[in-house]
Amino acid sequence: MYVDGFVIPVPADQAAAYRRLARTAGKVWREHGALAVMECRADDVKPGKWTSFPQAVKLKDGEEVWFSWIVYRSRRQRDAINAAVMKDPRMVRLMDPAKPMPFDARRMFWGGFKPEVRL
Repeated sequence: MYVDGFVIPVPADQAAAYRRLARTAGKVWREHGALAVMECRADDVKPGKWTSFPQAVKLKDGEEVWFSWIVYRSRRQRDAINAAVMKDPRMVRLMDPAKPMPFDARRMFWGGFKPEVRL
């Protein structure tokens, strides 16, 4: 297995727009072979003393932290799926730089992870 994880600051008043975007994007990822897509809004996330989810995205007043992940069979599969997703016309439309996004992508961060413990 392989997992891509994302942490995203979303303005609270844009949550519905972000959910719509996430639903569409998630369907695209699943259609191209991702095993699972999960989008989670922070419910019990506090600012930390040294580090935290809010600090990591430089959370502003009126924003919420979203934590998301996509599960694949392998890193190789992830790379192939992501390449296909980025060419998919639905994603091209969603990521159109001329259209406003319902979150600040400059403060989003992500990475690929190899699961080490699975129960």
